[in-house]
Amino acid sequence: MAKDRLTHLNEQGEANMVDVSGKAPTKRVATAQSSITMAQAAFDAVNQGDLKKGDALGTARLAGIMAAKKTSDLIPLCHPLMLNKVEVEITPADSAPRFDIKATVSVEGKTGVEMEALTAASVAALTLYDMAKALDKAMVIGPTELLTKSGGKSGDYQRS
Repeated sequence: MAKDRLTHLNEQGEANMVDVSGKAPTKRVATAQSSITMAQAAFDAVNQGDLKKGDALGTARLAGIMAAKKTSDLIPLCHPLMLNKVEVEITPADSAPRFDIKATVSVEGKTGVEMEALTAASVAALTLYDMAKALDKAMVIGPTELLTKSGGKSGDYQRS
């Protein structure tokens, strides 16, 4: 397939799963980030663990990990992967009532883990929304973006 074509399209332009059977497994790591901005009262309640639904930060961290493991169930053309590690960090921002989420995923496999990292960060943010929506329905999620990826034929990537 030509280098300037999308890898998830066949010769007829139809969506299909990429054949990775000829690739050698390599170590691959990807890190993505997202954020969720909310009203100060909601931020304080989440940060202090003072929500009726319980520990929002712990729940969101676990949701992000679980989401990374289920990415192929959510994104139709993603390959199921045996992940080596998923780490989700959620930290309060210094300058605003916002939580910053960073998800890092690693695997030794034939395809990358960018989608798993992006899914983990996204679902962690969505879980924080769910946990705090009684206090603030106007929360804003994003941006969600890939920060880095390493391994594989396409090489390394670092967001500038």
